[in-house]
Amino acid sequence: MTARIFDLPDQLSAKVDPALIADDERHFAAIATSLEQAQAELTERLAAARRQPGGKGRQAVDRDQEVRRLASRLRTLRRFGVDLCLGRMVGTDNPEPVYVGRQGLTDSDGRRLLLDWRSPAAEPFFGATHANRMGLASRRRYRWTLGRISDYWDEVFTPDGLDGHAALDDQSAFIASLGGSRSARMRDVLATIQADQDAIIRAGSTGALVVDGGPGTGKTVVALHRTAYLLYSDPRLGHRRGGVLFVGPHQPYLNYVSDVLPSLGEDEVQICTLRDLVPEGASATDETDPEVARLKSTADLVRAIEAAVRFYEEPPTDATTVSTDWGEVRLTADDWAAAFAAPDPGTPHNEARDEILAELCTILADRHDDDVPTDDIPTDDIPVDDIPANDVPADQLRVALLRNRELQTAVNRAWPLLEPADLVADLWSVPAYLRKCAPWLRTEEIRSLQRAEPRAWTVADLPLLDAARQRLGDPAASRLERRRAATVAAERGRMARVIDDLLEANVYDDGEGLLSMLRQPDLHDVLVDEAVLPGADPDLLAGPFAHIVVDEAQELTDAQWQMLLLRCPSRSFTIVGDRAQARHGFTESWQERLRRVGLDRIELASLTVNYRTPAEVMAAAEPVIRAALPDANVPTSIRGGGHPVVRGSVSDLESILETWLAGHADGVAAVIGEPAFEGTARVRSLTPELAKGLEFDLVVLVEPERFGDGIEGAVDRYVAMTRATQQLVILGDERSSGH
Repeated sequence: MTARIFDLPDQLSAKVDPALIADDERHFAAIATSLEQAQAELTERLAAARRQPGGKGRQAVDRDQEVRRLASRLRTLRRFGVDLCLGRMVGTDNPEPVYVGRQGLTDSDGRRLLLDWRSPAAEPFFGATHANRMGLASRRRYRWTLGRISDYWDEVFTPDGLDGHAALDDQSAFIASLGGSRSARMRDVLATIQADQDAIIRAGSTGALVVDGGPGTGKTVVALHRTAYLLYSDPRLGHRRGGVLFVGPHQPYLNYVSDVLPSLGEDEVQICTLRDLVPEGASATDETDPEVARLKSTADLVRAIEAAVRFYEEPPTDATTVSTDWGEVRLTADDWAAAFAAPDPGTPHNEARDEILAELCTILADRHDDDVPTDDIPTDDIPVDDIPANDVPADQLRVALLRNRELQTAVNRAWPLLEPADLVADLWSVPAYLRKCAPWLRTEEIRSLQRAEPRAWTVADLPLLDAARQRLGDPAASRLERRRAATVAAERGRMARVIDDLLEANVYDDGEGLLSMLRQPDLHDVLVDEAVLPGADPDLLAGPFAHIVVDEAQELTDAQWQMLLLRCPSRSFTIVGDRAQARHGFTESWQERLRRVGLDRIELASLTVNYRTPAEVMAAAEPVIRAALPDANVPTSIRGGGHPVVRGSVSDLESILETWLAGHADGVAAVIGEPAFEGTARVRSLTPELAKGLEFDLVVLVEPERFGDGIEGAVDRYVAMTRATQQLVILGDERSSGH
């Protein structure tokens, strides 16, 4: 089996000389044996972990995390087999090769067979250059195809490194990979990450790191691999501490990169678009009015949500009389103010209501005469919606107060449960309300923000809806928590009655008092059957997260940034983008933009080498963007594609695609700018905006002049052109096709 690990084509027969590959074959045989053992051991450990009782609290969380960790590692080992290995390196002070893999691997004797690519010791494999050898004499990279090595490349850094190597063309592994055909999923590029990319991947996670680079510089590669690296290297970012959120620009992009993190052994990273952060995002349309879009893009308008909520948190200034069977008690304005001050700062509005009601009940109970009965009342006799989640009634007076309709009506009027969508819709339909919440807006601006259908949500509304949801809390969740508290109380009462019956009947007496111990409150909690408790699926995107990675970040408005800042209190970000690809312009520096939205610790790293786009394509694309943005960060291509940019007529579209498909059994193409074209499995039909972040062997650009004038049109043309990894075709009308 090991002899077949190297499955090179005939023209590379020189590379299968035993003198060159015998050591590798022996090492791969050891890896294969160790993988079999590791998979068998992991299978047993996973089965044992799944058999463990679920437990409660932290015990249940730890058990579930261990199951996920074992399952994830087992999936990775099964997915890759011996092609876990990326390559090997030989140091100047040790002739023994060190093999680098997607994950670390040791044999049964503890011998290191694979070094995890994220470990500090593996850094030279990616970072060594001839200018900075990082202690290496040589480096070998493998190309895997269907579990076999279809090629390999060697680089040497010292004269001593020449022995035993066959392919000594610097960068050959990487350059060869660039010319390969693309597919509907991002290719595996871990083995060929370059030194400039690796340095950014391994940078620290304190504060905000901006990765600025033009098309084809590998920004997305850096973003994804940095995500996996940080989860491995920084314990502060682990899943117990919040984990990592990865935000991409649109759904086609998420589909394109969906395999990358699982292939790196990280399948618990939450990946989404900004639309996914709020339920209304699924159906939100684009904002068609530029002035309305501008107003809603500001952080100030998002902050107006706070004033909109506070409008419903003003304590009554008039006294309220509450009647019970034992008399009447007045709640003064000071009483209301004290109750409204009871919730801790930051408590969501809808959750705070329960604390206010509990505080009011305490105030009222303290003012009743001492002769009020205090007999216990079974909790399950009380309607669950009348029970605050943090207050289990124990006597007749509190039960009566919680049931009191005068008090309920007064609390509902003074501090109502609010729906986030209702709050935002009121801003767009009640001008006086918007004026109160955003007094800096001019009259004409308030008028422009009003609309006949206040719930006709647009993408520009999403940051406000998100801010409202975060500030209010979910009223349904509040009601669910109230029901959960009532159910727990009822279960405790039921268990207490069962224990009392057992003790009274003296059905069990072991002489040790064990049954009597069941009276302890802590044991009552353990005995509660969690299966009967109402529950809801958690919002996995609500946060808080320990770190957030944002790709195509140049497109985010100040308002959209607030959505992410709410989810990352640590302000630990990886921000990836290109100012020259901002459709609506980006005249500031990254530092200026990010400080304005609320970030302060900002570092900038630049990528300037275009690894993806052929020089012929960049020669055509560069003038397009420089005409609108003379200082655009246009990267330098390191390779030619061998195909000149072709120009033709729109009528040529069908024949161009037929010719390309006939001549290319593999690869993918995109038609950009022709909505009438229906895509196929290998030929996508996209707008320039949805093409962002993707790459194709062939790009056919249809009438790019229709994309518009100004920065937006120039950026759309530039982005569309630079999606091509091999060939670009530009089609116009008959008059322009020859130009």
